[in-house]
Amino acid sequence: MTQPTLFVEVHILQSLPPSNANRDDSGTPKQALYGGARRARVSSQAWKRAARTEFAKATEPADRATRTKRIAALLAERLTRPVAEGGAGLDTAQADRLTAALLEPLGITKSSKKEEQSAYLLFFGKRQLDKIVKLLNGRAADLAALSDADLKVEVSKLPVVATLSTGHPAEVALFGRMVADLPALNVDAAVQVAHALSTHAVRTEFDYYTAVDDENTEDHGAGMIGTVEFTSSTLYRYAVLGVHQLRDNLSSAEDTRDTAVRFVDAFARSMPTGHQNSFAHRTLPHLVLLTLRTDQPVNLVSAYEEPVAGVTGLATESALRLADELKTVAATWGAEPVRTLATYNTEADKLTETFGPSITFPKLLNSLSELIEQWLADGRITKATM
Repeated sequence: MTQPTLFVEVHILQSLPPSNANRDDSGTPKQALYGGARRARVSSQAWKRAARTEFAKATEPADRATRTKRIAALLAERLTRPVAEGGAGLDTAQADRLTAALLEPLGITKSSKKEEQSAYLLFFGKRQLDKIVKLLNGRAADLAALSDADLKVEVSKLPVVATLSTGHPAEVALFGRMVADLPALNVDAAVQVAHALSTHAVRTEFDYYTAVDDENTEDHGAGMIGTVEFTSSTLYRYAVLGVHQLRDNLSSAEDTRDTAVRFVDAFARSMPTGHQNSFAHRTLPHLVLLTLRTDQPVNLVSAYEEPVAGVTGLATESALRLADELKTVAATWGAEPVRTLATYNTEADKLTETFGPSITFPKLLNSLSELIEQWLADGRITKATM
């Protein structure tokens, strides 16, 4: 029997003033050709990182995930903590030796460049390291005193891989994990994020700036001269969350609902921080549209294959284009979402007709929570008419 699926799609229109939120290796704002026109672009990785950072703000530090090559250092530090603080009370040499033995089943080898780091980044929950320490069951000192051969035998009896394969924090459940050398550690991501693209053509501009030496009173020249590239844009942002996959990753229905709602909140409010001090480009969206589907996700970027050419602004025309595309996809493919929820600040009958009336963002999140709770309870959502 096919398991029911639920996709929560997040469509966002957001205007950025002069900014360089995501740059390439030469310092130029990232761009892409789409529909024959050059568009501003913010990479999916940059916005996923921003969303994950925003998401973590509402999580206790001990319950957060981390992506690092320093797993060995973090585990060794826990082993040196006093037993009363959840550690094993080992000295540094004992902790390093036991750590190496514990992580060997993960295939974690030292980097050739930095001996204190592993060869690849690993995304895991901080609580999962605490659970590895608990696997020792007070035997850390005894294990550390064993010979290398005996230590390897004893550690092989501990479910280290299984400990890192279960009990994932919300961040890992959302964004997934891939370890090519050890598939048992892989976690299928519940979230996919598209590259953000401007709905219109852009051109790169240059900010010529100077800095004054405050202590130089002998002449009026600049202490430093430089340029920074920037663009201004109205971006279409898209992400899709598979609630069914998130439920499989987390197991708990309550955690699934709360994590899904928190992700939508974090994704809407997040912003990559490239050149943030120079441009202060932190804005909020003009429009947040949620489409709930039970068949397959549909990225509506095709609304902007022909670039918007605004005369009195781009946001309103971009929103109207999005409404048209949603209706076109539904009519052509029969791909009508079961529900839509929207927050927008543009007064237009077409938007109300297609998206439904605009509701405040907190109310949108509350409504999403109720719909997900309904789906988790009985595997369906009552279809709304468009």
